[in-house]
Amino acid sequence: MNNEHLLTSNSSRESRIIVGKVMSNSRLTPEEGLWLYEHGELGWLGMVAEVVRQRHNGNQVFFIRNFHIEPTNICVNKCRFCSFSHHFSEEQWELSLEQILQKVNSQATDVQELHITGAVHPGRDLYYYGEILKAIRELRPTLHIKAYSAVELDYMITKAKLSFENGLIYLKECGLGSIPGGGAEIFEETIRRDIAGMKSSSDTWLEIHETAHQLGISSNATMLYGHVETFTHRIDHMERLRQLQDLTNGFNAFIPLKFKNWNNEMEGLSEVAITEDMRNYAVSRIYLDNIRHLKAYWPAIGKQNARISLSFGVDDMDGTINDSTKIYSLAGAEDQNPVFTVSEMQEFIREAKREPIERDSLYNHL
Repeated sequence: MNNEHLLTSNSSRESRIIVGKVMSNSRLTPEEGLWLYEHGELGWLGMVAEVVRQRHNGNQVFFIRNFHIEPTNICVNKCRFCSFSHHFSEEQWELSLEQILQKVNSQATDVQELHITGAVHPGRDLYYYGEILKAIRELRPTLHIKAYSAVELDYMITKAKLSFENGLIYLKECGLGSIPGGGAEIFEETIRRDIAGMKSSSDTWLEIHETAHQLGISSNATMLYGHVETFTHRIDHMERLRQLQDLTNGFNAFIPLKFKNWNNEMEGLSEVAITEDMRNYAVSRIYLDNIRHLKAYWPAIGKQNARISLSFGVDDMDGTINDSTKIYSLAGAEDQNPVFTVSEMQEFIREAKREPIERDSLYNHL
């Protein structure tokens, strides 16, 4: 029995149309994406998503040796879902340049990537963050620096009275290698104003990533799900990403980020179930036909749920992290001290009947 017969037997007209499009590598419409969320049976979604994953990446699952630095939790914004900023913390803190360099210097020499992101500090500008990049590059010239979400970039570049293009050119000269996908949250403007009203607009987020891509700076993309958004809002979010990827081909990976309801203004909301997490991964993999990699950020959903996601279209497990991020642990995540050794990651992936592939930041195999 071939895949097409397996996926279409005893199915509805809509599901047969969608499977036909997937098998012929044709693009789904937003209406078909919404149908997947509203009517797709979970096991069937997993099978369809796996067809797309195999097309893009075969049986490979990627990971990287990486660590995070979060320079400060002092933030000009007050997002209702955030558990990280000083607005909801018992303390506020800011790392000095010396402390940042100590963290870099403490990492093993074979680490591939440094991820820098955090709060939007009101007292810091573009040149301060540029000097951080310069100092890290001087200390570890081969380390790829993935730094500063679009929200951080908007604030620091605007404060310097530069265009996004000129600000990004300056940071690239300082050592910026790529941009993380944070700050996207949900693009629908009404929902965005409700949960993150002080933050950069959706159009600004997209403009910064488009400008970066045009300058040869690749990036990731995220979507915060499981709060007050609807399935329609999720499809709208992914459609905007898909259109930008058509234009620039600059997104390396898409990362669905689960809303966690601890220690923030939205703690009255229940978190979505694991079945909804898997539905979201599967629909993301099927709909985003032009973004090659789908990442399960395991500190957000836990290691065991991340393993399950490998059967719902996910092909990237992020990295070893080395207990270097607080953003999800402060929100009540299962892994309060997130760390994977390389051997643990490899065995973890093999247990899911996948081939572990160590990568660099641009998905070159190591």
